[in-house]
Amino acid sequence: MNTARIVVLAIAGCAGLAALYLASGSNDQPAPAKQPVAQMPTVDILVAKSDIGLGQSVKPEDLQWQTWPASTASSSFMRRDNKPEAMKDVIGSIARTPFIAGEPIREQKLVKADGSGFMAAILPSGMRAISTEISPETAAGGFILPNDRVDVILSRREKNPDSNGPDLVNSEIILSNVRVLAIDQAPKEKDGTSALIGKTVTLELKPEQAETLARARQSGTLTLALRSIADVNVVEANADSAAGKRGSINVVRYGIASPHTVQK
Repeated sequence: MNTARIVVLAIAGCAGLAALYLASGSNDQPAPAKQPVAQMPTVDILVAKSDIGLGQSVKPEDLQWQTWPASTASSSFMRRDNKPEAMKDVIGSIARTPFIAGEPIREQKLVKADGSGFMAAILPSGMRAISTEISPETAAGGFILPNDRVDVILSRREKNPDSNGPDLVNSEIILSNVRVLAIDQAPKEKDGTSALIGKTVTLELKPEQAETLARARQSGTLTLALRSIADVNVVEANADSAAGKRGSINVVRYGIASPHTVQK
């Protein structure tokens, strides 16, 4: 073996040893410390553990405490740090509106029955609950549910002054944008269905509206017209004050006009 080859092998060996040393030295360097993760402040909020239906009495198994970001906890929520006995306080209350599982419990959506029935408990002060008979044909085919808004239409059959002509049917809206409290004895949907066929509807009315409805039931056929959910806060101008006022219309039959008195 000549001298040049020996020198090359020696240099290569030294380079390999140097690389091995550097590699082993780099593994001894300490790993950079992880930055601590900032902890978000949280509070315990009372929530519905399962769905609570309209009119359902709240039971202990319906409730639980759940950790909630403090920054998003509304002042209307029940917090354990402010109301440690909140769960005990709401047990036995009646749900004025439905809760879904995980929804925070709010006092505004609950009512204490205090021995009264559900209907008396949820009825606002000064309002009356009035029932009247309905049928699928006069109640939007059964698609009117509690908490919906409706117009009440009165239809009456009157004799035609023309003895040879058919009877006249006059219709008018006697109550506008009133709330449905219950269908029959069910103030909630049954088994998740979207339609509820009943024979009796209970409406939330003012005292003067209740009188109007009581008179109308003896005068003709009542029909409920379902309104859009967007009409909940619509104020009907003079809708009820117009009830009872009379006016006249001209009915034209075979080119001959004759006046008839109708309710406006």
